[in-house]
Amino acid sequence: MAKVLMKGNEAIAEAAIRAGCEAYFGYPITPQTEVLEYMSARMPELGRAFVQAESELAAVNMLYGAACTGARAMTTTSSPGFSLMQEGLSYIACSEVPAVVVNVMRGGPGLGNIQPSQADYLQMTKGGGHGDYSPIVLAPSTVQETVDLVILAFDLADKYRQPVYVIADGMIGQMMEPVELPELKPPQRPERPWALTGAKGRPRNIITSLQLDPPTLEKVNLRLQEIYKRIRENEQRHEEYMTDDADLLMVAYGTAARIVKTAIAKARRQGLKAGLFRPITVNPYPYDALRKAADRAKRVLVVELSAGQMLEDVRLAVMDRRPIHFFGKMGGVVPMPEDIVDAMNRVMAEA
Repeated sequence: MAKVLMKGNEAIAEAAIRAGCEAYFGYPITPQTEVLEYMSARMPELGRAFVQAESELAAVNMLYGAACTGARAMTTTSSPGFSLMQEGLSYIACSEVPAVVVNVMRGGPGLGNIQPSQADYLQMTKGGGHGDYSPIVLAPSTVQETVDLVILAFDLADKYRQPVYVIADGMIGQMMEPVELPELKPPQRPERPWALTGAKGRPRNIITSLQLDPPTLEKVNLRLQEIYKRIRENEQRHEEYMTDDADLLMVAYGTAARIVKTAIAKARRQGLKAGLFRPITVNPYPYDALRKAADRAKRVLVVELSAGQMLEDVRLAVMDRRPIHFFGKMGGVVPMPEDIVDAMNRVMAEA
């Protein structure tokens, strides 16, 4: 199939459509509003459900309701909106229904600004809402990968009957790149005997996150923990770039990883052997793979568009095997490759 030039937000929307999304609920918030605008045109023309909700709270609860019927459903938002969705996402996880959420992150805390940021990492990877749940979180670094991971998100949500998040940022949402899209087909809904489709000729289904009896709720939690164990065993994804001979292992994801790749090329021309470890699933985090990559290097440098939220996961992976350093920008400030090369040289000067 021929490639087409698409903005990241529009690619997110079209990827969801190609994945068979039957219902979309959203509320406008920059820098993801183009997803909402795109879906407002495409979903009705395909005979699918589109609702601009009155708030992010409404959107996530509409998502919950549609997911309970067995529909492939999605919402998208940006950082403050994602904060508002936490209660509903906890309900979805406990109820064991599949749903997809895309967060195109912006600068914060508070209302912040509309520039790219990665400061929602902890909220997205460590649960966010209340309770012992653990969502799958996929982190694209290109517009094409955004397409691929949105489609994957729907498949993983169906496979594990859990919410799956795609963690992007304002730069990926706003940039334009060539993408290849799969063929557009009518939605193919898998068999869902648990769905609320009307109890005609069968016993009724009950979907709820309310379990007032403590032993019963513990059984639900134990079942969820078994699901998360299977996810950890089967769904870790990462990319390694020039790590085989690297003295300095860079660790970054999303937009930061794009910039790091350019910095690595510049550093190698200067004689500094650097490589990149890029987690694609930031939950479950590829701890073992990162540990092996770090063992081949002398030092580790983590780069983030935040104060160092992924840094905690890197420390858990590498432990005390190698010195770990950090370079970050906050509030929507995006570093240039030269800034990162300078940080790389400072780190290696300490060796």
